[in-house]
Amino acid sequence: MPEEKKKVTISVIKADIGSLAGHHVVHPDTMAAASRVLAEAKSKGIINDYYVTNVGDDLELIMTHYKGVDSPEIHEVAWNAFKEAAKVAKELGLYAAGQDLLTEAFSGNVRGLGPGVAEMEFVERPAEPVVVFMADKTEPGAFNLPLFRIFADPFNTAGLVIDPRLHNGFKFEIYDVFEGKYVEMSAPEELYDILALIGTPARFVIRRVYRKHDNEIAAVVSVERLNLIAGRYVGKDDPVMIVRAQSGFPALGEVLEPFAFPHLVAGWMRGSHWGPLMPVSQRNARCTRFDGPPRVVALGFNIKNGKLVGPADLFDDPAFDETRRVAQQIADYVRRHGPFMPHRLGPEEMEYTTLPQVLEKLKDRFKEARLYEVKGPKVRTGLLETHE
Repeated sequence: MPEEKKKVTISVIKADIGSLAGHHVVHPDTMAAASRVLAEAKSKGIINDYYVTNVGDDLELIMTHYKGVDSPEIHEVAWNAFKEAAKVAKELGLYAAGQDLLTEAFSGNVRGLGPGVAEMEFVERPAEPVVVFMADKTEPGAFNLPLFRIFADPFNTAGLVIDPRLHNGFKFEIYDVFEGKYVEMSAPEELYDILALIGTPARFVIRRVYRKHDNEIAAVVSVERLNLIAGRYVGKDDPVMIVRAQSGFPALGEVLEPFAFPHLVAGWMRGSHWGPLMPVSQRNARCTRFDGPPRVVALGFNIKNGKLVGPADLFDDPAFDETRRVAQQIADYVRRHGPFMPHRLGPEEMEYTTLPQVLEKLKDRFKEARLYEVKGPKVRTGLLETHE
């Protein structure tokens, strides 16, 4: 009987531990502090390999190991890396130092403590390409539209039609971030029902995608919402995502193609505005214009024997220049609305907002209003009472 192959885990864990000159970029000294913690963990055999980077003001830890998803040992390594980085941030007087670390004590898992987490475990293929997406100034639901197009839209992913290994479709695990529940739905059979949910990305978030015929993991997204975890605004969600590519999964080009459309996502300045998601190279992952616009970086790796090979900076390509130009035009247009919707989010979605305080202050000054006086039976339509 052949020996069962060992499963490798890739963990992408991120946190905002402080930024230089506002919310725009991680300081290199904080990245160095985190790298030292991960280097020590590698020397002890806790992790196999690692890569430390940033997108905007988020410090990103990419690790491979054989300890599975939600390993307390791995999460403690990440927590210690963030704590050391936050310590340096405080020494440098960086803005919002330690912002995403919601407690002083580690409790065995970083989920619920502030950092965002995306992890998946699988048996390595002979060639194992993965893409790590990291976004800043937006929320986990920002990946709903790209994920749908990657794994369910034949106009994006030709493999759904012409590749027998993809033709049976994929299964989506959709998470309700308000209720803490999830539902599994299959494409293409439940295509319209899937869209009915994920079209509300502030609440319903695609958390995992599986290949339907064998339940093999294909993609995973961090779904932590810091404003819900803490009960108050403590930072943007700034999600991370891992997607497997090629050989039974969508090709690399099919994985990247949805990002050629800079779709509108919630976040941007103070987490309270709509803006275009702009795919950028690592060197341009600095959110400066109105704290944005929202950015996404894609790093391509191969995993071999638990080691990271790469990365390739996948959006560092003139093929995405037109996308970036369109994103700038969208940013110009929507910014001209100023404090008016649709640039500003609806009141139920705003994070840094004074609206509840304003309404509380004015509650005694609001008066009943009747637009006109007529006789006849009342008919209720919408918010107003009218007369026949």
